Amino acid sequence: MSTNKKELRLHYKNLRAAITLDDLEEKSLAIANNLIQLPIWDKTYYHVFLPIEEQKEVNTEYVLHLLSGKDKEIVVSKSNFETRGMTHFLLTDNTKIKKNEYNIPEPVNGLPVPSETIEVVFVPLLAFDVSGNRVGYGKGFYDKFLSECKPETIKIGLSFFKAENQIEDVFESDVRLDYCVTPEKVYNF
Repeated sequence: MSTNKKELRLHYKNLRAAITLDDLEEKSLAIANNLIQLPIWDKTYYHVFLPIEEQKEVNTEYVLHLLSGKDKEIVVSKSNFETRGMTHFLLTDNTKIKKNEYNIPEPVNGLPVPSETIEVVFVPLLAFDVSGNRVGYGKGFYDKFLSECKPETIKIGLSFFKAENQIEDVFESDVRLDYCVTPEKVYNF
């Protein structure tokens, strides 16, 4: 199979579409259980994406439980499709979450958190390779956001599928992952 972003995007969207909801929950839980092995639990601010159910993204509810059980500060985002920027808010009991027009669950309001404060980011993706390059939906939101974080911010992809050998059309501006966690395995780059 060719490994350019466009073809990978299509291939993995199809693979994800074929996952049953039971499988999705089981694999999402396995990913959260594998996260426990990572050396990341001494940090305070953790950014988590809220899944687009219609796209069958990894259910991060299990990650949220893990973080709240460890008493961490959880940060969620709101996307601006004009600027391709994201603003980040602390997730608290009072945070109202509402789906935007793209079915992305987002905080309505809350306490803003600057990108530089965030120490760990769980990154959504469609595919990744053995060097830590990722393929997202191609809008560039996460590359922009990750480039605003401190260089030492830990970037962790979550994926239902194993790594590709190589993504051919990687750009200079693409931000690489430090880890990617699948239901079977933890990749360390």
